[in-house]
Amino acid sequence: MTTHRFDNRDLARIAVFTAILAAFSFIRIPIGPVPITMQNLAVMLAGTVLGPWLGALAVLLFLALVLVGLPLLGGNGGFAVFVGPTAGYLLGFALGALIVGLIAHQGHRLTWWKTALACVCGGMLVPYLCGIPVTAAVLGQNIANTAWSAAAFVPGDIVKIVLATVITGALWKAYPSAFPASLRRRIA
Repeated sequence: MTTHRFDNRDLARIAVFTAILAAFSFIRIPIGPVPITMQNLAVMLAGTVLGPWLGALAVLLFLALVLVGLPLLGGNGGFAVFVGPTAGYLLGFALGALIVGLIAHQGHRLTWWKTALACVCGGMLVPYLCGIPVTAAVLGQNIANTAWSAAAFVPGDIVKIVLATVITGALWKAYPSAFPASLRRRIA
């Protein structure tokens, strides 16, 4: 059994991406019970830059801070957000960051197409798969109507996937130290 020890830089990376998630949650367009936010862009970046485990930990830390009441979700926090219409999306973010990191960092090279594929799967599809059923249940709607309503998010999510892919590639070229050492060794 292998254990992973976090160094100070790993902890700082987790803290930075937790802060990015919080900041991006305030960039929102309220269009109904589930607003359009920039959070899934932060989730995509957490997975592509930090990798699967640190990315997921950054999202879990963010969710824990929200759970204890910090108003990090566009001014909202506390237990109530985890039983509301956005609860499934929030939980899908942690799984999404994990999947983004697993796909993007598979193999020996970090490529634009793997990054984009990772963002589609983990940054868009996973939150939808977790969020749509929960939103339907909380609002008492059928899943088909809720899924149809969620289609309003797709164009913005495509833009976020492109942004995450471009930002990750540019960051890798300009500042590879932003990536954990274990990922730099594998994908160099």
